[in-house]
Amino acid sequence: MPLPRFQINPQTQRRLARFRAIRRGYVSFLVLAFLVLLSIFGELLVNSRALVVKYHGAYYFPTYGAFHAGTDFGENYSYETNYRHLKVRFATETRGDWVLLPPVPYNAYENDFRPGVYPPTAPSAAERHFLGTDTTGRDILARLFYGFRIALIFSAFYIGFVYLLGIVIGCAMGWFGGGVDLIGQRLVEIWSNLPFLYIVMIVASLVRPDLFLLVAITGIFSWTGMTYYMRTATYRQKARDYVAAAEALGASTPRIIFHHILPNTLSTLVTFIPFTLAGAITALTALDFLGFGLPPPTPSWGELLGQGTANLNAPWIVSSVFFSMVFVLTLVTFVGEAIREAFDPKKFTSYQ
Repeated sequence: MPLPRFQINPQTQRRLARFRAIRRGYVSFLVLAFLVLLSIFGELLVNSRALVVKYHGAYYFPTYGAFHAGTDFGENYSYETNYRHLKVRFATETRGDWVLLPPVPYNAYENDFRPGVYPPTAPSAAERHFLGTDTTGRDILARLFYGFRIALIFSAFYIGFVYLLGIVIGCAMGWFGGGVDLIGQRLVEIWSNLPFLYIVMIVASLVRPDLFLLVAITGIFSWTGMTYYMRTATYRQKARDYVAAAEALGASTPRIIFHHILPNTLSTLVTFIPFTLAGAITALTALDFLGFGLPPPTPSWGELLGQGTANLNAPWIVSSVFFSMVFVLTLVTFVGEAIREAFDPKKFTSYQ
């Protein structure tokens, strides 16, 4: 039996074509997708482990391979090999052994202390600290890079959490209406007035929040806006003739919601994803800046921003994270504007 072919309906094709026609948003999407792809394979670009080591005729791949102690390569220590020093040693021995390092040969956690040099140190291409080091000697580019990946992971779970709660509660309020809608609106109003920052401060004082706990804390206070949009969209779709026809044919409530209402509210959901992503990155950065976010020494833009504002004599710290945030959030905003314009129902609706 041939596999079913995945086909995009003509209306979605027109929306995608319009999105590609909005050059600013489309190019921003391609750049953002490229940055996401780089973050997935970040160890190949920013990492203290070597990409390839040739030693005594054998090849080793430490980046995604096994742990290698220094004794594996003729060093006199049993902890993990310092591949930067190993590369220098191989170059002086000239025995045909060599080490291939990533472009930035530092990870986000190691402290690079040098005799007579006290951090933070200015950017140096010779030392491969292209954006300098922070107050504890950690490479800023490495912390920016992995902080961006952590922000993306946080945003992905945050969006999923917010959309799940918002869609379920909003659809329930819009579909059932009546008392469910009335009571649901009052509960949402009460919940939205709870002091979010105080709750985070209390939780952070009791436990050390990890990534998933922070997603839960922030997401549980951020779903109310999506609920109102889904409630309105469900009310509007419920009044359509196709819903009445589905009910007349005996379709169940779950089938009507999942096969008819949700697909027709997809434009609303897709439109808000970029703006929710920008809000998630901003929220995580703000919490880390205030000290209520991810525990140290997790790479974080907010933690770097705090270091930069406390050490203005090292302007490369605050300027690096500032321009990184502005660049990423600008890309996300351009993508969001393009999606909102491309998926605008008024562009593809005619009245007779």
